[in-house]
Order: sequence, then C-alpha cells, then structure tokens
Amino acid sequence: MDIGRHERRDRSRAGAGGEGSGPGNRTCGRKNSGGLITVVRAGKSQFSTLLDLDAQSDRLQTALTYAKEHLSNPLLVDALANAACLCPRQFSRLFKEETGHSPARAIEWLRVESARLMMESGRFSAEEIARKNGFGNRERMRRSFVRAFGQSPQTIQRTVSA
Repeated sequence: MDIGRHERRDRSRAGAGGEGSGPGNRTCGRKNSGGLITVVRAGKSQFSTLLDLDAQSDRLQTALTYAKEHLSNPLLVDALANAACLCPRQFSRLFKEETGHSPARAIEWLRVESARLMMESGRFSAEEIARKNGFGNRERMRRSFVRAFGQSPQTIQRTVSA
C-alpha cells in the first residue's frame, strides 16, 4: 500500500464537516519504519494499526476480530486459523498475501495499539496494561513498543499527556 492511498482513505473517513475537515484540521498518514501508520490530526500524532491491516476475505476479517477480542490470551496461528476455518499453513499464506504481514507481526501491532489506547486513558498501570494485552510483563511490552514505534511506552505516554 502506498502512503497516498492511506491519506485519501483517512480524508474520506473524516467526511464533510467532521473531525478531519476544515482549515487547520488536516488528516494525513505516513508509514513509519515498523510498518505502522502515523495519523496526524489537528497537530496530534496517533498511531493506527488498523489502517494497515486490511484483509479482503471474510475469513481473515473473522480471524482479526477474534484476535482483537482475545488479546489477553496467547494467540497462536492454530487458534487464528481455526477462527478463520482454515488450516494453519493456508491461513498464514493467505494472511501474508492479503495484509503483507505475518500473523505474529499483526498480533503484536494490535497489542501495542490496544496498549497505547489504554495508556491514553490513564486509568491503568503499566503492569495491568501489559497483562490485559497479552504481553505478560512490562519488559515485553516495552520491547514491542520500541519495535513498533521506535519509542518506549513511557515516552509515548509523556507525549500524549503533553
């Protein structure tokens, strides 16, 4: 997917008179080195995994929905393939073909996105966020954040709070 396509899609989602319209409320997206999309709205930067995980088949959409609903659990390819009613090998091949990413990478991105949103709410401790999103502990969550965003969760949290 090219960056321009993401920008057009973001702008069309904002709609006329909506959050992303009007002068000074520009919406644009660009891919960072981790493959995540950084969405900039009205001067605030937001990371969005969901923009980059467009599965075309209903089966893969079902697997992604299953993953989002079970982030706190171990999400093995076997479980995702079962949710999609495919064998693990066929699921992995189709997932990579449609999304451009491995299932493991996509699950990690979904987890860091969910964790980032929980951090923004400010209602959860880092340990609780790590547990609820399937990281197991804060250190594993920190490593995933650095891989995905190039920054630690604490740095992102400070940026969001500012």
